[in-house]
Amino acid sequence: MDRSTTARGLGRAAVTAIALALTVTGCSSGGSGSTGDVAKTVAPVQDADDINAQPLDKIKDGGELRVALQQWITQWNPYQVDGRYGDAVSIMDYVEAKIFRSDAKGVFHPVPDYLTSAELTSTSPQVVTYKINPKAKWSDGTPISYQDFKAVWQSTNGKAQGYNIADTSGYDQISSVEKGADDQEVKVTFSTPYADWQNLFNPLVPASMLATADVFNTGSIEKVSVFGGPMKIGSLDKSAQTITLVRNPDWWGTPAKLDKVTYRVMDLPAMTQAYLNNEIDEAPASTSTSYNQLKDAKDTRISTGTPWDEVHISFGGNGALADQTVRQAIGRAIDRDALIKVVNQGLPIQFKKLDNHLYMINQAGYQNNSGDWAAYSPDVAKQLLDKAGWKEGAAGAPRTKDGQSLELHFVVSDGSTQQTLDMISAVQNMLQQVGIKMDIDKVSSKEYFTKYIDQGKFDLASWRNTDSFPLSQGVANFRAPEGDNVFGNYSKLSTPEIDSLLRKAAATLDKTEADKLYNEADAKIWELGHTIELYQRPSILAVRKGLANEGASSLSDPDIAKIGWMK
Repeated sequence: MDRSTTARGLGRAAVTAIALALTVTGCSSGGSGSTGDVAKTVAPVQDADDINAQPLDKIKDGGELRVALQQWITQWNPYQVDGRYGDAVSIMDYVEAKIFRSDAKGVFHPVPDYLTSAELTSTSPQVVTYKINPKAKWSDGTPISYQDFKAVWQSTNGKAQGYNIADTSGYDQISSVEKGADDQEVKVTFSTPYADWQNLFNPLVPASMLATADVFNTGSIEKVSVFGGPMKIGSLDKSAQTITLVRNPDWWGTPAKLDKVTYRVMDLPAMTQAYLNNEIDEAPASTSTSYNQLKDAKDTRISTGTPWDEVHISFGGNGALADQTVRQAIGRAIDRDALIKVVNQGLPIQFKKLDNHLYMINQAGYQNNSGDWAAYSPDVAKQLLDKAGWKEGAAGAPRTKDGQSLELHFVVSDGSTQQTLDMISAVQNMLQQVGIKMDIDKVSSKEYFTKYIDQGKFDLASWRNTDSFPLSQGVANFRAPEGDNVFGNYSKLSTPEIDSLLRKAAATLDKTEADKLYNEADAKIWELGHTIELYQRPSILAVRKGLANEGASSLSDPDIAKIGWMK
């Protein structure tokens, strides 16, 4: 089960922290995952891309790339709350207007096929002026214009009724989107500064997809009607669970090298064998089992990268966990170092402990804000539970309060790897030591998010946040829900102070000051007992030899038009 890109190669989903993936940490079909110690040869760095970079003249024209998906895509509007599944957004980056693309260091650059320039033309108030490539047009013949920018803003700023939006961040700080010198010049004025403006309107979609609340919410279910990228949807075969992309014949830029990209839905445990059977061209090698099966496979290179990718344990906000002190007790009862060792066995890459909810270790601005909130101490955990009124029971029995036992449920997908299950079992043992009974509830991988995580029906759960970058993209994970919209904050745990700090940070153009505010917010998130960060997860990917400009990357966006097979 995965809401981010399956292989962390094709498609860096630059989609808020709602781009999620379970701690299904790779492909494994059994066994403990322990194959002994393996030398750790990759360390997180900021500018690492392992994609077999090649110039276009060395790449064949034509050919097919076969990629795995972990679930069928239903909602194709990337601004709708159900459209933030990472694979869907990645594909939309290829078939709609990806107006900015980040490099390996995480620096954004305008894509010339869409923008001839994009500049901050005023700081008081903040005004950004975009100049659209006059050749840029949608597949229905409509030129890409300021109207498309305006439609994105009006539908996602939170003011219009009935729009089930994924996140208002940035858009709710815009006061106007206006026509400039002509239809292909856009002037965006902000009511308050927004530092990560380059992440807005990306991908840009046609105004027709967003025209009304009904169109916004349901008009892109099971279909994409208008295209504006180098590729377009060739077919959506729900019965066969396959999606194909083909070249967009109306594309005005450099034609894509590939004729076709075929996506096939399969569970994580099936991907290793599918790769070995030559059914797909890349597969995660992120567990010891999958790594050892794939590392010596025929015509294979192992690609590694250090993306924005974190694994954590989230707390629910109901029952006993509505009490912050109980959540803080669990934070002290869990030995993060021990859990990391469980999932890191047998791999050539080190999983580094993460002490920040908003920054990765290899990002400028990272600092350890965990304080004592995640320092392993069963004794302190017991004291906190005593303070919360949960009385110690008989030997081996859970604590009780007002006649109720302290019993929690860890919800896990039935598609999880053995290493993940081992990690959760370790959590179970750790909590038992302080008087907390923890049941492990396996649920269908197809329903894990829709029926459990999205609904907040969990006491503990673990998934990955990927590509919460730039920093404002992490705001959705911790902001206060608005009505039924929880954004990315599935536990619904929040405070006005955290909200305020995150909003101020996102509105601060000076990076040093913004870093200070983000880190202040992060310290409060640790104190809240919202999430226990575990580690930054480097990517390990098996890729077919001969595949160029594709593989494991760090903070960069892939360019689908450049991916192809070597001559």
